[in-house]
Amino acid sequence: MLEQGTISIHTENIFPIIKKSLYSDHQIFFRELVSNAVDAIQKLKMVSRAGEYSGEVEEPEIIITIDKNQKTLSITDNGIGMTAEEVKKYINQVAFSSAEEFIHKYQGKSDQPIIGHFGLGFYSSFMVAQKVEIDTLSYKEGAPAVHWSCDGSPEFTLEDSSRSTRGTTITLHLMEDELEYLESARVKTLVKTYCDFMPVPIKMDGEVLNRQKAPWRESPSNLTKEDYLEFYRYLYPFQDEPLLWVHLNTDYPFIINGILYFPKLRPDVDITKGQIKLFCNQVFVSDNVEEIMPQFLLPMRGVIDSTDIPLNVSRSSLQGDRTVRKIGDYIAKKVGDRLKELYHDEREQYISAWKDLSTFVKFGVLNDEKFKKQVEDIIIFRSTYQAETNNTSVEVQTSEGDAWQDVKSSTPYTTLKEYLERNKERHENRVFYCTDAASQATYVELHKNQGLEVLYLDSFIDTHFINFLEQEYNDVKFTRVDSDLDNTLLDKDQGGEIVDPTTNKTRSEVIKELFEKALNKPRVNIRTEALKSDNPQGTPPAMVLLPEILRRLRDMNAMMQQQNAEFPEDHILLVNTAHPLIQNLTNLNQGSIFQADGESPTGQLVKMICQHVYDLALMSQKGFDAEGMTAFVERSNEVLTKLTEQAAK
Repeated sequence: MLEQGTISIHTENIFPIIKKSLYSDHQIFFRELVSNAVDAIQKLKMVSRAGEYSGEVEEPEIIITIDKNQKTLSITDNGIGMTAEEVKKYINQVAFSSAEEFIHKYQGKSDQPIIGHFGLGFYSSFMVAQKVEIDTLSYKEGAPAVHWSCDGSPEFTLEDSSRSTRGTTITLHLMEDELEYLESARVKTLVKTYCDFMPVPIKMDGEVLNRQKAPWRESPSNLTKEDYLEFYRYLYPFQDEPLLWVHLNTDYPFIINGILYFPKLRPDVDITKGQIKLFCNQVFVSDNVEEIMPQFLLPMRGVIDSTDIPLNVSRSSLQGDRTVRKIGDYIAKKVGDRLKELYHDEREQYISAWKDLSTFVKFGVLNDEKFKKQVEDIIIFRSTYQAETNNTSVEVQTSEGDAWQDVKSSTPYTTLKEYLERNKERHENRVFYCTDAASQATYVELHKNQGLEVLYLDSFIDTHFINFLEQEYNDVKFTRVDSDLDNTLLDKDQGGEIVDPTTNKTRSEVIKELFEKALNKPRVNIRTEALKSDNPQGTPPAMVLLPEILRRLRDMNAMMQQQNAEFPEDHILLVNTAHPLIQNLTNLNQGSIFQADGESPTGQLVKMICQHVYDLALMSQKGFDAEGMTAFVERSNEVLTKLTEQAAK
């Protein structure tokens, strides 16, 4: 025996603390030990290149060995090895002091989980082992092999070893409740989780378990489109193909490499939870990078690898770290650059991906001033605009050099600046928009038929984004298509003719009174207007309008109270006096005769039709509850019954 001694304990024995586990994630011992093995192999390469070692350098490898009978798990490398003095220095002093310092710093702070659980290093093995042995032979010529062992107490032994091959073997005698690590499937899972991209082959029973190649460490010029897609499929199997990706690669003022993907957003995706994997020197650290990524980019996927992100700190400390903030800013800028590049060079791909990209971009614009300035000119909106041709000229690179090529877009998209410039003569500084293509289709069609361009702001974030746009364009008025009707849509010459000589009432006045009496809803404001159209039958007989300011106040109150917005009783019913149904209704009303016992059948029919017209108009603004739908169906059946009775006479 070369030596038997006691590891220097500065305050208290840390082994019981380690065994009880400073944190519950025991499996990180495997990452720590394999990382040390990779370091040992890298150090051998360095001394060999420096001419300090002239022996043969075999192909690097790390061997995992399981012995179920002895209940041991061994990790062997063919790296630099250690002498007896180095074992005493690095195992008994440096590694132990680092572990001791780490424990004293974070013991009892379970409410502040540590990023990646780095810090225990070699001594993390005692979370799962009752005894640990080191068998090692240094690269130094003439250095004897040594064997170190420790049973989880401050005592250790250091003795000669019969080992004849350069390198190190760490053998863990597992505790009874940690025998899961004797299962080959469990070990393979650990390799895939933590060590898949380590640059050294990790073998077990002759099988190489890890991929080794880390695509994010490659130059972008060395990777094809299929390389990026294959990597994404490997990281996120059974998912839709990504929309696009951003390759990060810089070593100043900090080191960061990575590949980030824009995924197609699915309804079941929680956009507040990060799905980006954090690595340090190709070693997996965490799949939770919410403190590193800008919040609006959390739905992105992929890999970030950096040695400048502090790992021995709590997550709360990480949020305030200056370097981490700079890294977040750098990532946001690279994302913005990639989006601008796509917008200018591959417009059609940008447009096709916009439905999913828009959430990222708009959220970023709302929350990050620098990002806003980067992308504010490439925010696009789906539009009803129909040009003479839908061709969009996009500059592309061809084998002959730069050329202009027409790319056809089936759905027109526009920036807000383009919209305002295009419409300044028809409605300067005014934007008509739609938030629900289905329920507001009638209103949109009405605007289109009169040559008024409508923008679709129909994603869930657009409610907030409209407010932002109004602040940016404070001289522009934003009007939802169902809030009020522009004079361009109205024929002011109709509805003014006298239809009741006895009272000198105009058609509009008669229709207004007719609906007020039929509905008996004092809080509903009846407006009568003639909608412009070459085909009046194709226009709606009536429309429910909700003034812009009133609707926004309703939505804001609902949001503050965390309730669904109730449709207000105070609203406008605009009756289209140019529609044949309304004109026929007026004529039918004039022909009705009041009987001694009350209203005539024709008068009852007129009243029911008025109610039915109102119901149909209301359906585009709000859905009926069970009671309202039942009443609507009953009224509809009654109207049809009375109409068929009259037709049969």
